[in-house]
Amino acid sequence: MAHWILKTEPSAYSFDRLVRERTARWDGVTNPAALKNIRAMQRGDELMIYHTGDEKAVVGLATVASASYPDPRDARLAVVDIVAGKALPRPVTLAEIRKEAVLRDLALVRMPRLSVVPATDAQWRKLLQMSRA
Repeated sequence: MAHWILKTEPSAYSFDRLVRERTARWDGVTNPAALKNIRAMQRGDELMIYHTGDEKAVVGLATVASASYPDPRDARLAVVDIVAGKALPRPVTLAEIRKEAVLRDLALVRMPRLSVVPATDAQWRKLLQMSRA
């Protein structure tokens, strides 16, 4: 099982909306590196949802519900279906993430424009610990 962080602008698609809808097709990814990450996702992989914009924080959990498949609107792109999990007890801000040694190599920090990034087991555990999950 792999761990991933999905970035979204909450005014476009928020974690709260995902929770209300329960499931979603994660689409709209066009960056080649982010698409490579989408294509690597497998059913059961764990996700954290990160709100960009004014929040800049990891806010909730989700799970990959399907392996990647071609975007029905543009077969050159890839999408996955996801299922909402729980909100984190406390959002973990980007400022907090940057202060942690184990998270310095997190792609969220190193490649801030990438919308889909992997996280190692150690990074995942640290983020959960920081959220008091």
